[in-house]
Amino acid sequence: MSGRAGLRAAIERGGPVFAPLCLDPLTARTIEALGYGAGYLSGGGLGFQLAVSEALLTTTEVATAARQITQRSSLPLIVDGGVGFGDALHASRAIREFEAAGAAAVELEDQVAPKRAHHHKGVEHLIPAEEMVGKLEAALAARSDPDLLIIARTGAVRNESFAAAVERGRAYRAAGADLVMLFPSSEAEWRGAPPRIDAPLAAMAAFATRSRDEWRGLGWPLIIDPFSGQVLAYAAMREAYARFQSDGTAGIDPAELFRLYRELPAAAGLDEFYAIEERTTERPS
Repeated sequence: MSGRAGLRAAIERGGPVFAPLCLDPLTARTIEALGYGAGYLSGGGLGFQLAVSEALLTTTEVATAARQITQRSSLPLIVDGGVGFGDALHASRAIREFEAAGAAAVELEDQVAPKRAHHHKGVEHLIPAEEMVGKLEAALAARSDPDLLIIARTGAVRNESFAAAVERGRAYRAAGADLVMLFPSSEAEWRGAPPRIDAPLAAMAAFATRSRDEWRGLGWPLIIDPFSGQVLAYAAMREAYARFQSDGTAGIDPAELFRLYRELPAAAGLDEFYAIEERTTERPS
């Protein structure tokens, strides 16, 4: 079963599939080895990694990152397609590019295009539901593999109301979206969304906000953590380098540091490259 088909089957079984942030192939391979069902290529995370806003990313930049990941890992990859990089026409091209890059799912949201950097501050401007439906219909028509999941994301809970988010979710599901993503603001909304929208739902939140069993009990088949990995890596790197600057120590035993460093070749999958060389340029004399 392909990664796409496997992810679709897991979602249809009710999951939940847990998808950590995944911005590069090494992370994807690590996540896969740990047994996660998918990874999430976040536009926000990629924007931070490149020190620009997600609002300034291009279709090509996101597709290139996706392709790098899928070429070196079989982990099903969910790609953050943002606002589709424009109107329905642009969204259709984005879907084709991400599908060709090996994505297992693509998320599209109902904010204005072009997306604005102020969304990082919580300022969002939504397009009319009818316009988003047209964008979803174009995206669905653009995919060539029916196993490619299309996730319709709405920011209506924060910007309109929970009731409006439910209505948008229903409309997006009726247009053909495979999953609906929304952002409940209370426990009652978390519990009430599945029966009211009557569609497979995707959550986006830090895994740490609930236990694994609590996430399972919600009945949402896809749980995406879009930032924990990047935040923890940033904090660990900053702490280690700041400590060296302040007191001249790195805060880790050198033997442990080099032990971890020696894990990287296998984690990156270099054994297959060694094998090629050992059959050719590095054959024993």
